[in-house]
Amino acid sequence: MRVRLPFADRAQAGALLAHALYGMRRRDPVVLALPRGGVAVAAPVSDMLDAPLDVLVTRKIGCPGQPELGVGAIAEGGEPVFHQDLLEKLGLEPEDVAPVVDRERLELARRVKVYRGDRPAPELRGKDVIVVDDGMATGGTATAALRAVRVRQEGRGTSTLAVPVAAGDTVERMRKEADNVVVLAVPWGFRAVGQWYESFDQLTDDDVLDLLRERP
Repeated sequence: MRVRLPFADRAQAGALLAHALYGMRRRDPVVLALPRGGVAVAAPVSDMLDAPLDVLVTRKIGCPGQPELGVGAIAEGGEPVFHQDLLEKLGLEPEDVAPVVDRERLELARRVKVYRGDRPAPELRGKDVIVVDDGMATGGTATAALRAVRVRQEGRGTSTLAVPVAAGDTVERMRKEADNVVVLAVPWGFRAVGQWYESFDQLTDDDVLDLLRERP
């Protein structure tokens, strides 16, 4: 599929992604979006595939003293995933960031409560799961998400990572994490996801909840 960058917005990117996914054979699919931005992309995918939509909440694990520097990520239902090369470069061991992981687990649980309330997480065993985000730079959160999905699938079902745009080297790494990787565009000069969208406003929790309420 040929696409023209930048995408107008997440909704347009999601519609194009839905078309790319439509012809793939899958069994009893479930669409899981990484909030917040991934939910707006995943909504058209859920509609076209007639598949339930839910969130898979992830959190970046920041470096102690430099919280903006991500050294890993964690997803609900999964264990922390670290950038081992970066930890070594910083002279850190996983136990050195354990307090950060504990804080992010608490924040992750809070956000799950906001987005899902008392509703149980979707059953993934035996399902073909499509993990959707609005783009992918380093792939840290996507890796954590996919590994958490694997645990919940218990060896039954496939995983597909679907994003409109991504960095090329990251795409190649993610092929080891998912059964299928669907990316519409892998442009040169990738610096940040937002540069490939004309409109890239930050979604609010209310935006996410509205999108989830509109779908089964």
